[in-house]
Amino acid sequence: MGYFRGFAVTFGKMFEKRVTTSYPKDKRPKPARLHGRHVLNRYEDGMEKCIGCELCAGVCPAKCIYVRGADNPPDEPVSPGERYGFIYEINYLRCIHCDLCVEACPTEAITESKLFEFSFTNRADAIYTKDELVVDATTGRPQHLPWEDWRPGDDAMTSGWMRATSPSGDASYSGQVSWSGELGHGVRAPEVGQSDGDAGAESDEPGSDDEGSDAH
Repeated sequence: MGYFRGFAVTFGKMFEKRVTTSYPKDKRPKPARLHGRHVLNRYEDGMEKCIGCELCAGVCPAKCIYVRGADNPPDEPVSPGERYGFIYEINYLRCIHCDLCVEACPTEAITESKLFEFSFTNRADAIYTKDELVVDATTGRPQHLPWEDWRPGDDAMTSGWMRATSPSGDASYSGQVSWSGELGHGVRAPEVGQSDGDAGAESDEPGSDDEGSDAH
């Protein structure tokens, strides 16, 4: 009887709607927080966000990021700060897309797109340089390289990440969005369940914490 019960399951599944897709022609929708290919962002005025602090390289468990900072040229600064990312490389033969680099970045310079399908014919293509990672200076969108299979929406909202840590160590800011404006995207709106940061701004005023403690 065990065999007949097994065949009954098999025959029953034959008439159900198939869940397979004609990949790669047809693809399933990707989640908003998919860990895909990285991008280096710019501010709305076109200046680069990366300041060459190397925190992303230090926190990377796969040691796939190589960064070197340099002083900004006084006449033509690359970033708003004193330094900028002079060299930035990511080895995608090592990258595990853990997103720790995104969490560690203090300026929201590095985020991830929804692209995860790219193949290489040689090792050099797998090592992305800064020129390939930085977004377009006009549109603010990631560059589309020949070996990458971009689909509609893969390059949209590349900053769709919430910071896991609280800015400035103040717990009252935890879980709030404080993203700076990005070229081509503007200022990203808060996500579901997050405030717009007004409450955090109020708590930053001197004496706000003391007033709350005196009330108890």
